[in-house]
Amino acid sequence: MTIIKNEKQDIFKMSIQVRLNGFSFCILNCSHNEIAWYKKIDLGKEHSPVEILKEIEKLYAEETILQNEFQEVIVLFSNNLYTLVPESFFIEEEASTYLKFNTKILKTDVVAHDVLSHELVNVYIPYTNINNYFFDKYGEFEFRNNISVLIEAVLAKHNESKNAQVYLNDYSSYYDLVVVKNNKLLLANTFQYETKEDFIYYLLFSAEQLEIDPAEFNLWLLGDISRDSDNFSIAYTYIQNIDFLIPSFNFTSILEQSETFHREAFSLLKTLKCE
Repeated sequence: MTIIKNEKQDIFKMSIQVRLNGFSFCILNCSHNEIAWYKKIDLGKEHSPVEILKEIEKLYAEETILQNEFQEVIVLFSNNLYTLVPESFFIEEEASTYLKFNTKILKTDVVAHDVLSHELVNVYIPYTNINNYFFDKYGEFEFRNNISVLIEAVLAKHNESKNAQVYLNDYSSYYDLVVVKNNKLLLANTFQYETKEDFIYYLLFSAEQLEIDPAEFNLWLLGDISRDSDNFSIAYTYIQNIDFLIPSFNFTSILEQSETFHREAFSLLKTLKCE
């Protein structure tokens, strides 16, 4: 999906989401508080960070709008190379230690962290080669782990419901899952799947481990999932309260199906703000 605004504007901000099965770019025109351009590249299967960078370089060679100057660039790394740590236990010099329990760390890996609300820290591994590429292009820029954006957005809702609220952001072959109850984070995890049965298994297994009843919790859907998809159908079979989240952003969009776009590009849009 591509949207191009040809008018020249003064101030642009850009968010970039990097996944191993693709990437997305979103440009906000702060002169009109409007999304000026959006591009999503799906590569199907997972690729290495080296292969992903080659595809990003190809896009830069093809799209002249990416040659603009940007007031701000934010890169989001979407992967499962992260772990959450209570801020009171977090020691920056020991950041890699927290990841060793669930992630294979290479000597060449750089460990980063996002300080979140509710006294949480997300420790994760960004893709160094891709960070270096954007640093060469833009100098200093901000980068975060993609699920950090979802966690903060969910906790900012201040939902005091006694029923658990489950947020699922789908990326075709994996999804981020965030569960809160009484405005407390119960779970944040990323699950890879190949079939619709995998899709529902990880969701129901998570509910079982958290001792929350599928007949009682609310499931809110984001990302690459539609009402006529197999994944939605099987989720609807097992979960009573299921709906699509309708994000609210304070800028306009030139997409006709803006709600669909807002769900698909939720993390990208959530990071973009005009002063």
